[in-house]
Amino acid sequence: MTPLISIAAEQKSAEVTDWAARIGWVVGLLLFVALVYWLMREGWKWRGTLQGDLPELPTAPESPGEVTLTMSGRYHGSTTAGQWLDRIVAHGLGTRSRAELTLTDAGLDVVRPGATDFFVPAEQLREARLDKGIAGKVLTEGGLLVVTWEHGDRLIDSGFRSDRAAEHNEWVEALNSMNKTITTEGAER
Repeated sequence: MTPLISIAAEQKSAEVTDWAARIGWVVGLLLFVALVYWLMREGWKWRGTLQGDLPELPTAPESPGEVTLTMSGRYHGSTTAGQWLDRIVAHGLGTRSRAELTLTDAGLDVVRPGATDFFVPAEQLREARLDKGIAGKVLTEGGLLVVTWEHGDRLIDSGFRSDRAAEHNEWVEALNSMNKTITTEGAER
């Protein structure tokens, strides 16, 4: 035999794909992804259970007073004040959503389509500031309006981003001046 013929005779065709093994790997991968998703969901529910001591969220009063400011944007979540990664999920505070904020003399009304609305009475507002992040959301410096408020025995930071970021400074000034007015009135009593 010539060398070329012997080389051609020794070559074999490619093996047929083992479909059973491939299907087994795909099913195994899908089961693994489903397990990871289920564990994340259970962790979220467990965190909500641990935060079960948080009182129910207040609702807006029937007549909240004159509107000072309004804002459309996104609600990015709430955390324990000063701990930007300690997300609060109880009572729907961990759910990101669109938000309509209205500041009145009575407080801050947060209306969230598809999520739980809440109201922060004026006497519970502590401060407002511009920041760059809150649990799971990091923006450029000053890209997030963070409102600190008291609920029960906890201080909570809630993060909002306006559709028009230029509004943030006006909100910080209004919320902080409202807090100073309330603090001054409380000290006079």
